[in-house]
Amino acid sequence: MTPPATRLLGRTGLVVSRLGLGLAAVGRPGYITLGRAHDLPAERTPAAMYRRSAAVLDAAWADGVRYVDVARSYGRAEEFLARWLAERAPDPDAVTVGSKWGYRYTAGWLVDADVHEQKELSRARFAAQLDESRALLGERLALYQIHSATAESGVLGDESLLRDLVDARHRGAFRALGLTLTGATARRTLDLALEARVDDVRVFDVVQATYNVLEPSLRDGLAAAHAEGIGVIVKEAHANGRLTPANARPEDAALRARLDGLARDIAAPIDRLALAFVAAEPWVDVVLSGAATVAQVRSHAAAMACELDAGTRAALGDLAEAPATYWQTRAALAWA
Repeated sequence: MTPPATRLLGRTGLVVSRLGLGLAAVGRPGYITLGRAHDLPAERTPAAMYRRSAAVLDAAWADGVRYVDVARSYGRAEEFLARWLAERAPDPDAVTVGSKWGYRYTAGWLVDADVHEQKELSRARFAAQLDESRALLGERLALYQIHSATAESGVLGDESLLRDLVDARHRGAFRALGLTLTGATARRTLDLALEARVDDVRVFDVVQATYNVLEPSLRDGLAAAHAEGIGVIVKEAHANGRLTPANARPEDAALRARLDGLARDIAAPIDRLALAFVAAEPWVDVVLSGAATVAQVRSHAAAMACELDAGTRAALGDLAEAPATYWQTRAALAWA
């Protein structure tokens, strides 16, 4: 077997693969990715969802994926990953695991729950969820991230919380600290994160952010962060399914027609086209697949070798939406 292609995640010393796997779509029965009725089994019991998670993880491992992303709010994603690691028993250094704290899963394993997640970026929530993540993942927990930090939340100005984060890293609760970005003001959040210091020590080692064909507004900021030694992980490369064959939204008919035409030109499905657009950026350390099926894993893995010519990249760049429009559309997507 050919050894997987890996790289270092910024200056963290963590070894990652260019393609990572996020378990948001398979760690719980409901999510906001388009096409779930087609992708997932009709029976979404915890047992059925673990079987799907394990199958996706097995396929990702076979295709060289060595970074896995979970979170406290992804239903049983941490539990499923811990079980898979125990059953498959890969070498401790062979898989890098990142998780997140801040949201609490509240859906009670229902797809149609009124509230799926509850957010609280407090010291108490951090301490409690770190204990929960460590109880499941133990020493496997390498990267711990604030989940959906925003400038408006004030979390990046909470000096006591920032000190707690740095102290936990120092005592070895995890090896690297990160945050994930969301919303139209993400650039301001990124700037605050890069400025954050405790005793003149930089707080954050890694940033995880949305970057895709429709929402490329953080490109320059992420490239600059990477140049400073910050690890960069890209999430939502498929825009929650809008950049996949599952997108049948009437509002996106013109978008789909354009994507289908470009995909035909390179003889690849549009999900692969969208992922290749992100993977081509030299500042991207990891681009996450949110695959819910083995076939999707294989298509996404193939995207790592898919080279786009300048004309195709320019045509994809023309599809960008205003950040406010993009995030309003994302907020309106239904849990399914």
